[in-house]
Amino acid sequence: MAASIHNVSATEHTPLKEASILQTWSGDYPVAQLSRLPVEHVQSAVGFVRDKATFAAVWEAFKPGENLPEVDFDKNIIVFNRNVDFYNRTNIIKVTLKDGVAEVLAMETRSARPIDDRAAMALAVIPRDGVKFLRVGAELVAVRQK
Repeated sequence: MAASIHNVSATEHTPLKEASILQTWSGDYPVAQLSRLPVEHVQSAVGFVRDKATFAAVWEAFKPGENLPEVDFDKNIIVFNRNVDFYNRTNIIKVTLKDGVAEVLAMETRSARPIDDRAAMALAVIPRDGVKFLRVGAELVAVRQK
């Protein structure tokens, strides 16, 4: 009987794990303020914020009049999910991590209401440790240090 050799890549054995969600927020975000999002995420439904200055600008538009929550950006990043086609309420329910790639899983209501002046958005704070990329559609966007 001949022996067969099967090469298995390391990724086939790397388990999918769930990233801890440390804080979450949901609400409406004004379309006129999309430029406050990181430039690489202005057009995408999923993205991340990796520094306090950007978070402060986003928060001011997202939750005007509310105090900026404390986030330790040395240890954490903020991922977000938002509407890009129709106005649907959204919540981030899980963030998975495999081989350094984080993927945001969100739950949305379904409607046919067009996005006019506001889009629903959800934010979640997750640990930065082990996150090298965020899956944004079919692309992987590098999560660089601050």
